Amino acid sequence: MEILVSQFFGSLFGFLAIVFGAFGAHALKKKLNEDQMRSFETGIKYQMYHAILLLVLSFNLNFNSRLESVIIICFSLGTFLFSFSIYGLCLSSAAGTKMRFLGPITPLGGLLLAVGWLLLMVHFFQSYF
Repeated sequence: MEILVSQFFGSLFGFLAIVFGAFGAHALKKKLNEDQMRSFETGIKYQMYHAILLLVLSFNLNFNSRLESVIIICFSLGTFLFSFSIYGLCLSSAAGTKMRFLGPITPLGGLLLAVGWLLLMVHFFQSYF
């Protein structure tokens, strides 16, 4: 099941990163200021990096431990919270109605991504020692 989750979210996040990147480059270029555009692009980059990571992990982990499942959850949920909160902040700010409640969600997503990377390191150490 974890393999399917990892592959599904990896594929979905990759697809949406391409769509949002094109949307940002064409439709939003004139609507977002320079800082907003940079933030939007950061969300896209992190989303694509972690989409690729989820796909790579889905083919390289055995998913026979709870730790591997938690790693996938951290990366999937972290990517969603981090990138999509940035998109919401940028778009709502450009529309003049900034959704400030999304502000604390971005670092929470970033924390989950960092925890995912840390747990991946722990998993590697456990595999070799």
